[in-house]
Amino acid sequence: MKKEFTFKGKTIAELKNLSLNEFMLLIPANERRHLKRGLTPLEKKLLKDLKEKKQNIETHAREMVIIPEMIGIAIKVYNGKEFIPVFIAEDMLGHRLGEFSLTRKPVRHGAAGIGATRGTAHQSVN
Repeated sequence: MKKEFTFKGKTIAELKNLSLNEFMLLIPANERRHLKRGLTPLEKKLLKDLKEKKQNIETHAREMVIIPEMIGIAIKVYNGKEFIPVFIAEDMLGHRLGEFSLTRKPVRHGAAGIGATRGTAHQSVN
């Protein structure tokens, strides 16, 4: 039997019924301050597109805090080069969209080159 997801003791149905001000009391201080100062025009456009149930939503608003209205929706978030699809799940609440669209590739270390170790320091490159 699958355990029902709760966020700070509230179920998803209860969270979706909360106003934005009531939800703000449940999230960490930095995200709460961001929402309290008001949404940027990009964030307002994103919420408008969500309410209109548009398909293939693309956004540059990486700083947008994930709110309960977004759960279950796929949003393409810009990472500086391309739009990365991000499916919003319950456990992402209170985080920012940019956290799930990485801007840098993970480092893959290969073999050492010539001159990188003591054994190859005096080899000639031909």
